[in-house]
Amino acid sequence: MKSRIVSGPDPDFPYLSEYDRYSFPPLDTYSGSIVALGGNLSPGMLLSAYEQGIFPWYNPEDPILWQSPDPRMVLFPENLHIADSMKKVFKKGRFELALDRDFVGVIKNCADMYRPGQRGTWITEDIIAAYTKMHYLGWAHSAESYENGELAGGCYGIRLGNVFFGESMFAKRSNASKAAFLSLAQLLFSDGVAFIDCQVYTDHLASLGAVEIGRQEFLPLLKKTLALRHPIQHTGDLAAFYTLSDTLDRRGNWGLLYF
Repeated sequence: MKSRIVSGPDPDFPYLSEYDRYSFPPLDTYSGSIVALGGNLSPGMLLSAYEQGIFPWYNPEDPILWQSPDPRMVLFPENLHIADSMKKVFKKGRFELALDRDFVGVIKNCADMYRPGQRGTWITEDIIAAYTKMHYLGWAHSAESYENGELAGGCYGIRLGNVFFGESMFAKRSNASKAAFLSLAQLLFSDGVAFIDCQVYTDHLASLGAVEIGRQEFLPLLKKTLALRHPIQHTGDLAAFYTLSDTLDRRGNWGLLYF
């Protein structure tokens, strides 16, 4: 990627609309996670990256670093695990659950979350602005948990065809992020999503059923899955996604689809 080295998005790099595409270098030529640097966070750039198994992840003082981890953390429908303790949380109706009610609130809370071993946050103001734009364009979605009317936890990510790319989650109350994520996962899987890309290993994701697979397995799986429902036709995807509102009540709650 030819681009002068600046921190964050390069102001001289061309803006790509959601209908434009950029070809990253072949990933089989890289042994590490970082496959390119520079560029910007315009819609076409982000969509190009996700379609090719790449996502932005960098520190505020760095240029945009485009990453494709090997191995990759992935959650398949048959592996989704809901612990008995979470089943009790859902049964008690502790949280009000909603979809896309407060995307900005979710991503900003994800940015503010303290994570042991990390210095600061990778969710910069540029990331917040870029993914909020993607939300308004219909690509990025959030799931939220509310307790006593206040946002208690949530998660967000990108939906392309039959793949959901999870980006981050936060919790201000115990189990709040799990409640949002597990409910969203069930909705996605019931709508034909073949897997959720969780990017990199964490104990938390492993406890929910996510597993690691190699890049050589992930990339062909991604290509095959995206071909099942062309990712650029997101209007149809969203229409299918929101038919699941039949499972919601008028306050935006959803019931668990299966246990």
